[in-house]
Amino acid sequence: MAQNQVQDPIAAKTYIGWDLGGAHLKVAKVGNGGRLLGVRQVPCPLWQGLDVFDQALASVVNEIHGDAHAVTMTGELADIFPDRCEGVRRLLERSMAVLGDVPLNVYAGKAGFVATADSARYCHEIASANWHASAHLAARYCDCGILVDIGSTTTDIVEFSRGDVCFRGYTDAERLGSEELVYTGVIRTPVFAVVSRAPIRGEWQSVTAERFATMADVYTLTGELHEPALGFLAPRETADGGGSDIEACARRLARMLGRDAGAGEADKWRGLARYIAGVQRQGIRQALERMFSRRPAAQALPLVGAGVGRFIVRDLASQLNHPYMDFADLLPEAGAYAEGAALCAPAVAVAYLIQDHPWVRA
Repeated sequence: MAQNQVQDPIAAKTYIGWDLGGAHLKVAKVGNGGRLLGVRQVPCPLWQGLDVFDQALASVVNEIHGDAHAVTMTGELADIFPDRCEGVRRLLERSMAVLGDVPLNVYAGKAGFVATADSARYCHEIASANWHASAHLAARYCDCGILVDIGSTTTDIVEFSRGDVCFRGYTDAERLGSEELVYTGVIRTPVFAVVSRAPIRGEWQSVTAERFATMADVYTLTGELHEPALGFLAPRETADGGGSDIEACARRLARMLGRDAGAGEADKWRGLARYIAGVQRQGIRQALERMFSRRPAAQALPLVGAGVGRFIVRDLASQLNHPYMDFADLLPEAGAYAEGAALCAPAVAVAYLIQDHPWVRA
């Protein structure tokens, strides 16, 4: 099939959704009846070059076959590209080269699905539109709410109502301004991006502006990052290339304050980890409070949690007296892949959306 044709999704039997990220590649497979048949995530540090992307894609393409493919992305923001439109073009070009004679339906957010041949015209709608896909799918199953997807690197906060995705900003720049995009996550975010100082032994101390430790170390020490999430995400990168056990996390966190954590001293650093986690939570809460302020005070919209950090969404919903729903619970046919569905919401979303959406473009 030529690349300027959008495949008829109704004729397909299985649907593959791809989320081409800057740190991970995520893929989901959905059957014709809406049953989730598989979810995968593989490391894809795109800043290391497009060869890494090719390898990540090739590592799963032979395992996951489908009749219709849908793509969303955030990887175009990687600094190996001179601009985002060039990133969109190159990622789609390389995807088609690896996938072979497989038509790609490209998610362009508010513009719908477009053919790859039209991607240059819609590059600004395609760029980093994965949040829109997740919220669009949530709006199918829930009358109104706020999707909060806390991933490894970023947090998306998106309102939806009566089948529509409601947003003030669309591009990354606009969404950073509206705080519908908060550039913080629970895995890759460096500790120094969350706090500039921390309490230690009764005093405030500045932290080093070095990537000695990440929020994955923090949440491992607080006990909030655990199986099955870690098992699904493994292997995960650490700042020093070392292990992800408690002792290793404590050692890296201590280094942020120019100190050493000796063997058996992990408990001494849990308090610091709790403080840093609290600061990050507060930042996300403030962005939510800003969104709440736009609506009637009596309306407590449900928070729909997605991503590896959705344990934070659950906590914030309780603190703010809002109902909580898990993204996976919205999908009646998630089955054994419920955890993967919540962790890879955009890939799952485009796989579902491509099935029967009325504005698939020719």
